[in-house]
Amino acid sequence: MERGTAFLKRQINNAVAQHDRFLWALEDHEEQAEDLRFRDLCSRHIPYIRELQRMLEEYQSQLAVNTGLGREIVGAANGGARDLADAARASDFFRLVGDITMSRRSEDTFKTFREAGKMMGYKTLQEIGDVGEGHHKAYVREANRLVQQMFVEHAQGIDSVARQSQVIRADTST
Repeated sequence: MERGTAFLKRQINNAVAQHDRFLWALEDHEEQAEDLRFRDLCSRHIPYIRELQRMLEEYQSQLAVNTGLGREIVGAANGGARDLADAARASDFFRLVGDITMSRRSEDTFKTFREAGKMMGYKTLQEIGDVGEGHHKAYVREANRLVQQMFVEHAQGIDSVARQSQVIRADTST
């Protein structure tokens, strides 16, 4: 495993790619969402996530990380994976669950950056971590509330169908 600057650069590269996937998902889901609440959630958080992406990429450049060809290759590979993943998640509910998972992963990454920045005295890393963790925590909190509401709405729809079929069966047995 790398150490020192090489390790830090690799972690920043990973965070840039990971966070870019999340930003892409929010932008895509803002356009695709049938549920207006989901669309609104994406719309409200996209500006913050874009700003975080800008901060990460700026820090990446400060570290003189190669952002050229390697990133394009990773981006192209991730694009195909994203298309397949979204095809499998054809509903707003499953898209939102996936977004929550990605955001939690980013939240953990930013928390690590914040604490590592504090310990090492890297103020920029600490600030990026602090801002990023806060934004992702806020997104996850709102998204969890929405996914819970969506779950209940979907389950109640199924539950009422299940109750109706039980009533029909009970009526036909007499």
